[in-house]
Amino acid sequence: MPLIAVHLFVFYFGILADDTPPVGLAAYAAAAISGGDPIRTGIQGFTYDIRTAILPFLFIFNTELLMIGIENWFHLLLVIVSATMAMLLFAAATQGYFLTRTKWPETIALLLISFTFFRPGFWMDMIYPPLEKVEASKIYDVVEALPENGLVRVHVMGETLEGDLVDKVVMLPVGAPGSGEERLATAAGMELREEAGKLLVDNLVFGGAAERQKIDFDWEIADVQQKTDRPAKQWFFLPAFGLLAFVVMIQRRRRDRVVAST
Repeated sequence: MPLIAVHLFVFYFGILADDTPPVGLAAYAAAAISGGDPIRTGIQGFTYDIRTAILPFLFIFNTELLMIGIENWFHLLLVIVSATMAMLLFAAATQGYFLTRTKWPETIALLLISFTFFRPGFWMDMIYPPLEKVEASKIYDVVEALPENGLVRVHVMGETLEGDLVDKVVMLPVGAPGSGEERLATAAGMELREEAGKLLVDNLVFGGAAERQKIDFDWEIADVQQKTDRPAKQWFFLPAFGLLAFVVMIQRRRRDRVVAST
């Protein structure tokens, strides 16, 4: 996960503590002014800003909300518009009112639409896996094809000095263009050797990227994972807009009937 996303995740929940028990400083201040119960005030305040509690999870899984991976101005505009719409629709769903008071099927539909606007990749992952495994023997080819200052996703397995078995995926930098072997040795600080049909860690640079990822000598490179070529996840905005139009149509008809009856 990008470090800035992790920091903002913690930051958002630090802010949220102002109106939620047991801290609830803002809730206690508001209760003192209104004469209400501070705990009930905090709980009610949380129901109003529950979207603040959900947003950090969303930008952890969709880092485009933090302007990470934005390719051009149109991409940025699309992220801003979809995120704004998602926030407004989520607020409407949690408040129980959109064009008129919502019924529970409409609330579920609004939550589904807002989730799709926030994280369209969730649905795309169900159809097209985001990553594919490449056998370890092709790691040099994968690394050589990566762009400058790219990252390679490596699946490693091994045993620590304490006897604990480790099976994890790490991201390693590959630095400037060059051969795969050179990029791993220079940027990632890791050299490999082939033994008994397996690719093992032969040498680690002290303080290098691989060593900082807690990789150790003689660990096995199980496979390499790379992104798949798949359609843009934003295509799922289209069915979301269609469902939104349906909800708007239903609510407008109900609102018009209420107005006509009065």
